Amino acid sequence: MDMGIAEAASSEVIHYGTTEVLPGIALNMQTIYMSWLTMIIVAVIVFAATRRVQEIPYGIQNLVEMIVEWLEKLMDANMGVEGRRMTTPFVLTLFLYIFVGNELGLMPSLGVRLSSPTNDINVALGLSITVAVATYIIGIIQQGPKYFKHLVTPFALMLPLNIIEELAKPLTMALRLFGNILAGEILLAVLYMLVPWVVPNLWVGFSLIIGFLQAFIFTMLTVIALAPIFKQIHSGK
Repeated sequence: MDMGIAEAASSEVIHYGTTEVLPGIALNMQTIYMSWLTMIIVAVIVFAATRRVQEIPYGIQNLVEMIVEWLEKLMDANMGVEGRRMTTPFVLTLFLYIFVGNELGLMPSLGVRLSSPTNDINVALGLSITVAVATYIIGIIQQGPKYFKHLVTPFALMLPLNIIEELAKPLTMALRLFGNILAGEILLAVLYMLVPWVVPNLWVGFSLIIGFLQAFIFTMLTVIALAPIFKQIHSGK
């Protein structure tokens, strides 16, 4: 593949609109705009699904209820009913934000070049750190100081390795999400430059599936991170 095309595609996707707002402080404005757009779309979807709740759901209400029921079954299987009740709002919001954000940059270009907020490592790392912090907050709420016992399990000498593992988890989650979404957007841009008609449209369908899978994987890893909190509670009873 011509390196010039690959470089052009990369520059088309990787344009975060970095703006220095204060000396030494810069913001990626494109990322901020796309994050706002993602939040607006998620809010509109939820509002439309709950505005007129029908006993027999249809349309957008049916779609959102399917997603909620699917995630609740996933959480029930890993965290039990108590864990599901406590974490559903957080997990559902996380999934919807990542799913919608992923798809924005993988949609066909219609005159306005959209990008995924998750193709910025800062967003991906922010999401993974949020999961890590939420895990510790929920763990402390549920177990108190005993929650930190896992850092010295199976014995105290494992503390340094366990701390490194705790720091590595959000980093690997962020890199997985960031790398897959960014690579998908760059490949889509390359295809539009090489064969701008049929092939990119076929790839868009595949990319939409990838966007969903990455949202699912990130959400599943979040559930897996939260699950031991509630399993330890039940085992201790």
